[in-house]
Amino acid sequence: MKFSTRPYLAVAAALGALACTSPSTTQAKAAAAAADPNAPVAKIGTDVISTKELEESVKAELKKLDQQFQEQQYQLKRQALDTMIMKRLVEAKAKAAGKSPEEFVQAEVLARIPPITDAEVQQVYDAAKAQGRDLPPVAQVKDTIVRYIQQQKAQAAAQGYYDKLKADAKVEILLPAYRPPRQQVEAKGPSRGPATAPITIVEFSDFECPYCGRAEETVSEVVRVYGDKIRVVYRDLPLPNHTNAPKAAEAAHCAGDQGKYWEMHAKLFANQRALGVPALKSYAKDLKLDQAKFDKCLDSGTYAPTVEENRKAGNDAGVTGTPAFFVNGILISGAQPFDAFKEIIDAELAGK
Repeated sequence: MKFSTRPYLAVAAALGALACTSPSTTQAKAAAAAADPNAPVAKIGTDVISTKELEESVKAELKKLDQQFQEQQYQLKRQALDTMIMKRLVEAKAKAAGKSPEEFVQAEVLARIPPITDAEVQQVYDAAKAQGRDLPPVAQVKDTIVRYIQQQKAQAAAQGYYDKLKADAKVEILLPAYRPPRQQVEAKGPSRGPATAPITIVEFSDFECPYCGRAEETVSEVVRVYGDKIRVVYRDLPLPNHTNAPKAAEAAHCAGDQGKYWEMHAKLFANQRALGVPALKSYAKDLKLDQAKFDKCLDSGTYAPTVEENRKAGNDAGVTGTPAFFVNGILISGAQPFDAFKEIIDAELAGK
């Protein structure tokens, strides 16, 4: 395998590179923010669309782009730091061995990659065939497969050697880990846990969203592990493609009027494929609610404004998908595992 004349860059290439550019919307957003909010951006006859209306319509998407850009900036810096560390370690080792960096990398990394066997080639070929790919006989694609396996082994060898160099040199990474920007998200709605808890998790969720259903188990684990240190606040964010979600959210609030919000909450997530109004009323019966009172609440849309208020709050916070969790204002997007919550919660607790 041919490498560039700078071996540390060659190893970096073997480890894989991350390219990051500023989103093209950044300058446009800055210009729009400086404009008069009442200035027109379009006219349809006598109907005028203002800058403010335009900004409001893309508010959530722009916030999400900003958050993604900040994370990409961090990842770029983190990779650049790894490359700088690797460069210095390789050059120091090469100098001590009396070799050029190129010679050192060749001897310590590339030359130690074992030759590719026919069995390995056949294994990769069979795996590709099993995925339904239409391939010519293995003899015709052997060279391509060999190059692929060599690249994979070079990456593994480079990573292993780099990790060893860092361990031997006792490298410490002092660059703080990336944290999404903390946001002010109102903890308003049904909650579990003490109001004085040091950690507040505001969850934006959708009763018809399967990923939200899966996240319920993780949230329960977080509450079980951290106990009174956690307060969970649930806010509705029904997605446009989930037609039953808004009414299901209303049903939970109607049940809350009779002291059984969380019981209905659990019932809805346990029956995500049956959230029509007749089913919602049957769940009220199962929970032994005052049926007439529940039905009146649901049919009248008493809590439709509340659900809409929650949805708007989520959009204003940049939430474009569910579930989304704000742990003391720090965003966790999607149905993430327990460890994603643990990392942020432990850091927050350590700072208190």
